[in-house]
Amino acid sequence: MPTALPDVVLWSIPAFIVLTVLEMVSHRIHRDEDAAGYEAKDAATSITMGLGSLVFDALWKIPIVAVYVAVYELTPLAVPVVWWTIPLMLLVQDFFYYWSHRGHHVVRVLWACHVVHHSSEKFNFTTALRQPWTTWTVWPFYLPMIALGVHPAALAFCSSVNLVYQFWIHTERVGKLPAPIEYVFNTASHHRVHHASQGGYLDRNFGGILIVWDRMFGTFTPETTRPVYGLTKNIHTYNPLRVATHEYAAIGRDLRAARDWPERFGRVLRGPGWQPPAEEPAEDDVLEDAAERDSSRRDVPAGGSP
Repeated sequence: MPTALPDVVLWSIPAFIVLTVLEMVSHRIHRDEDAAGYEAKDAATSITMGLGSLVFDALWKIPIVAVYVAVYELTPLAVPVVWWTIPLMLLVQDFFYYWSHRGHHVVRVLWACHVVHHSSEKFNFTTALRQPWTTWTVWPFYLPMIALGVHPAALAFCSSVNLVYQFWIHTERVGKLPAPIEYVFNTASHHRVHHASQGGYLDRNFGGILIVWDRMFGTFTPETTRPVYGLTKNIHTYNPLRVATHEYAAIGRDLRAARDWPERFGRVLRGPGWQPPAEEPAEDDVLEDAAERDSSRRDVPAGGSP
């Protein structure tokens, strides 16, 4: 079992604090009317969501780690944790992160978890801390890594590195970087697109550390116009409990109002914006409407209006 892997998130906390303070000062000094900037209540909500996620993640990890350990013990494979395997594991984890992230945008019950991270209408370093409390939906995407012999602790390390990397890309204070970097890595410019609510920017740029997966699988869009952040229908609340659960509550309301089982499945497993097809009018209603229209035409005098 690898014991020498550092706690990347813990060691990064001082940098998170320093960078957030510097970004706040930058917004104060260099005012930009078009920038989303900071709002005290919004930032407080994001920080609260981040602290809450630490608590809930610790609870979710108990059954998840149990499953991972069971799969790891059953697989005949074992990837050693040495200097040359760590970059490979980071690469593979980033690949599966792309598919997990993409899945959490296109399947509504998964979106109910991830929507928390997109619920702020601001875009700054505190937005990076706005994490969900229901990350039990993420673990299945990484089972292939465990089955291939990656130790659960090594997977946790790779996931932490990915999470820490993404902190710095949640800012409007970093413009576009040199083209080779923008081509390979996920940057602030690419991630601003991901957090935007404009139609052309929706469900784009899912990469974690690398943007090459988006280029390979057709989900890349460059930043051209200034993003408008948040959801297509913003929730307008700073209540952390509502932020964490509002989409689950919406799914519950839709399930109660659903007409049949196909609609129920669609409300849970199809896209967040999915709507059932309009109900076709019954044949008797169609004939009745046609008769009424025919009657109304007969009531109109030949000369025109009644």
